[in-house]
Amino acid sequence: MHSSKPRRFDNAINAGSMADIAFLLLIFFLVTTKIVEEQGVFVKLPPWDPTQQPVDINENNVLSIKVNSLNQLMVEGQISDFSNLRSRVKSFILDPVREPDEAVVSLQNDRGTHYQTYILAYNEIKAAYTELWDDRAQQQYAMPYNELPAADQKAIRDKIPLVISEAEPTEIGEQQRD
Repeated sequence: MHSSKPRRFDNAINAGSMADIAFLLLIFFLVTTKIVEEQGVFVKLPPWDPTQQPVDINENNVLSIKVNSLNQLMVEGQISDFSNLRSRVKSFILDPVREPDEAVVSLQNDRGTHYQTYILAYNEIKAAYTELWDDRAQQQYAMPYNELPAADQKAIRDKIPLVISEAEPTEIGEQQRD
């Protein structure tokens, strides 16, 4: 019948079930959460060396590209169009007056320049280099650049290095708006 012992209640919580629920919640949030991808210009910079002195560059080896606060493009002091920027960069780099590894493309914008316009200019410069690398790969190896082994890609990049100098932005557009 009934035992005379008082019944004892267990105050412990079943941790196994709790761990399962926590794991399921973690999986749910991992699956449903959208990870925000960073946007911008991804450039690998050389390590900072405070002892390194600035390098003197012959101005004839520098292609000056500027984008003003009105989002207008100027190449070598002349107003230009974004549609021919890539060909201008390619012809500058391949100019027989200099070796391609001496060419420097200088990009400067105004603080009032729209980000999309700056990215458009930057992408056109990068696309010019990509086309030059691909052309060189076709000439030397009869293969597209992105299908070459890493050593051959490096050899091409050593001959035509990607050298984009980003000058400090101007504030002319900001002064005109005040």
